[in-house]
Amino acid sequence: MAEYVLHCMAQSGHSYKVALMLELCGADWKPEWVDFFNGATRTEEFRDTLNEMGEVPVLVHGDDILTQSAVIMDDLSEKFGAFGWENDEERREILRWTIFDNQKVSGLLGPLRFLRTLMKTGETDVVKWLDGRSKSALAILDKHFAKNDFAIGKKPTSADFSLCSYLFYEGELGIDLEAYPNVTKWLGRIKALPGWKHPYDLMPGHPLPDKT
Repeated sequence: MAEYVLHCMAQSGHSYKVALMLELCGADWKPEWVDFFNGATRTEEFRDTLNEMGEVPVLVHGDDILTQSAVIMDDLSEKFGAFGWENDEERREILRWTIFDNQKVSGLLGPLRFLRTLMKTGETDVVKWLDGRSKSALAILDKHFAKNDFAIGKKPTSADFSLCSYLFYEGELGIDLEAYPNVTKWLGRIKALPGWKHPYDLMPGHPLPDKT
């Protein structure tokens, strides 16, 4: 039996953050598919036993159950001594970029992709707003990566795995990432890390059944 069990789904960028970090840390782990699109996270059993918030990812390690990707990655950094901080300043920088991601990158790209590609709502006013805000966030990242190899400087950290997650769902955002050359170079540096895998190669549940 694997030491870590990650309750997740292939379409979840937030789950991918944790799956990628587990893989790059060399953890003994396995994914456990959660049938989100058929309401698995909304069941009483899921919320009572795994996550009262009704969300993935959920990481089970022995008797410990952790939720929220930022919290899980912080815990993994401490446990594995990898992709974390060497001093308080670095820890605050990791936190700063992780919060930025949760609010302005994943926090916008996730809903944008969900509506545009998974739900196929068309270019509604909401989709257009999310698109514009996402592009503004990507422009900030592009400027940052013009001077930095990774989120906090020269080394990859959990902040990078947080920021990159939805950007590896190629062609599903409806945004041309080539317009952000420093972002694409940074993504290339992440892909070059030993053990990197695409989200669909790390987690089950892809492709979704065609409901059309």
